Amino acid sequence: MRQFSLIFFLLSSTSAFSQYYLRGELKDEQGQGLADARITLSSKGNYPYYTGSSGAFGIPTSLKIDTITFTLEGYDTLKTAVVTTEYGKFTLKMSPRKVTVRTLHLSSLTKNLQPDLKESNTYDGESYSPTIENPFVTTKDFPETGFAVHVDGASYSNIRRFLKSKKKPPADAVRIEEMLNYFNLKTKAASNTEKTFSVNTNLTSCPWNLQNQLLFINLKARKIRLNNSPSANLVFLIDVSGSMDADNRLPLLKSAFKLLVENLRSVDVVSIVTYGDKATRVLEPTHGNNKQQIIEAIEGLTPAGATAGASAIRIAYKIARENFIPHGNNRVILATDGDFNIGETSEKDLEDIISKESKTGIYLTCLGVGIGNYKDSKLEALANKGNGNFAYLDNEKEAEKVLVEEFAQTLYSVADNVHLTVRFNPDVVKTYRLIGFDNKKSAITDSSTTLEGGEIGSGHSLLAAFEINRADSGRSGNSSLAIGTAILSYKIPGNNTSINEEYKIPQNYLALEKSDSSLQFATSVIMLGTVLKESPYAKQFSWNEIYSLAINAADPHNRLQMEFVDLIAKAKKLYRLPKKRKH
Repeated sequence: MRQFSLIFFLLSSTSAFSQYYLRGELKDEQGQGLADARITLSSKGNYPYYTGSSGAFGIPTSLKIDTITFTLEGYDTLKTAVVTTEYGKFTLKMSPRKVTVRTLHLSSLTKNLQPDLKESNTYDGESYSPTIENPFVTTKDFPETGFAVHVDGASYSNIRRFLKSKKKPPADAVRIEEMLNYFNLKTKAASNTEKTFSVNTNLTSCPWNLQNQLLFINLKARKIRLNNSPSANLVFLIDVSGSMDADNRLPLLKSAFKLLVENLRSVDVVSIVTYGDKATRVLEPTHGNNKQQIIEAIEGLTPAGATAGASAIRIAYKIARENFIPHGNNRVILATDGDFNIGETSEKDLEDIISKESKTGIYLTCLGVGIGNYKDSKLEALANKGNGNFAYLDNEKEAEKVLVEEFAQTLYSVADNVHLTVRFNPDVVKTYRLIGFDNKKSAITDSSTTLEGGEIGSGHSLLAAFEINRADSGRSGNSSLAIGTAILSYKIPGNNTSINEEYKIPQNYLALEKSDSSLQFATSVIMLGTVLKESPYAKQFSWNEIYSLAINAADPHNRLQMEFVDLIAKAKKLYRLPKKRKH
C-alpha cells in the first residue's frame, strides 16, 4: 500500500484583508513528486487546482482555516480541515476497490449487435484509426441505434488534399458524416428558432438501390449573435517543432491565427503556449483589443526541436483554468501535425490527459496541418475527448473558412454531449444501416466502451442519413404510421442537466429528383464517400450517377459545392467502378 505525505506552509500578508498563499508539495513515501493530483478548497467551491510536474502547488486563500480535498485516481479521496499556521502531513490510502479502467468511446451504437471485424487500410507515414463500417441490421432484432452528434469536418478537407495531389486517400481517412458536416447543409424546412435545436426529417429515394429509401435527419443549432456571445478565454497551443518547418504547416497556422485575432473583442483574452523540444509561454493573457501585440507574438514563432506536446497541453490547460471565465467560452486551440514524439506519445496517454481536463469546463479545438507525418488518429481522438471539434487546414482558404466565416460555429458551443437515438418501427422498416459514424476498431473490441456525445457550435446544421428497406406492411399499409422516433439528448454548456427531446419521423416520402437540392447534394457526397472508403456498397452505382447528381444539385454560386463537383472528376481517374449497376 503506497502512502503519500504533504508538507505545506502558509504566507500571509499584513493588509487589512489578510491574503494567504497555500503552498505545498505532494510526494510519495519514496520522495517522488506526484503530478496532476486534483486539489479543491472549500473557500473556492469546486474550482480545481492541480499539482505541477514535481508535485508542487500554490493556492491563494483568505482563510487561516480551510477545508482541503485531495483526489487521485486509484486512491481514497481525502477531505480534511487544514490549519494554515501549522505544518501538516497527510496520507492518501490506495483503494483496493478502485481499478483504473480506460473507457473508450463509440461514434454509434446499435444495442446487442456484434459487428464483423475486418482489417482496415493504412497509409505510410500518416496515422488513421481503423474503423468498421456500419452494416444493415434487422429492425425486429435491433430497433434502436444511437450516434454521437458533432461538427467535425476535418475528414473532407484532408480528402481534398489527397485528391488534388492525384492520390487516393486512405480508406480510414474517409468519415462520411464529416464530409456532410463540411458543407453545413440544411433543408428548407429546417427552421431557425430560439430553441437550442430544430429537427427536420425527410424520406426520399435511394439512387443506388431503388428497392430502398434514404432517411435524412437535419439537426440545426440556434445561432448566437457574436456581439452578445460570452467572453472568450482562449489559449493558442501551437506546435513549433522541427516537423512544422514547411509552408503548409507553421506558416499556414500563423496566417490562420492572425485571421482569428481580427475577430476578437476587448472582453476576450488570449494566451499563447508553444512547444518544440520544450513548452514555452510565449504570450501571457492579453485582451483582444491589443491585436498588434498578439499578432507580433504569432509572427515571431519559428520552428525548431522535437515535440514535447503532452507537457505543453498541461500548461495550456493550467493557463485556461487560471483565467477561467464563468459562463464564458473557455477553450484551448491546439494546432499541430499531431506528431508527438517526446513524453506521452500514444493516443491512450494523450486521451487520458485531455479527458481529465475536459471535466473543468474547458473545450478543445484541434487544427491539423501537414503532409506525410500527419497524425489524424491522434487529433481526432483528442478533439472527441476534449468536448471539442476538429478541422484540417490544407490551405489558407480553409483557414479562413474555419476561423473567420465559421468563427461562431467553430468556437462557441450551444450544446454539449449531444446524442441522437433513432428507434425504428419494425412494422414500417425491415432493415436499415446508419451511413457514416463508423466506430474505431479498438473501441468496438473493448467491453468498457460507451457512446460518446459531441459538441455543437452556434448555427451549425448537421445531416445524418440512413438507408432503409421497407417492411411489406410499410410499403402498402397505413402511411400515417411513423417510421420511428428520434430522441435528441444534450446538455446546455455549464449545466449538467440532460435534456431529452422526442420527434416522430413521419412517412413524408418524396422522390429524390423532386426533393430539396440540399438532399440531392448530400446524396452525391455520400456516394463519393462510399467509393473513397472502398466500401462494398460502392459497387451499386457509377461515376456518371455521382457526377450528374452533384452537378445538378450544386449551387453554382457556392465555391465549396462547385469544388466538390471538380473533386468527383479527380476521383474518377483514381478509382474504377462498373459502368452499369445491378439491382
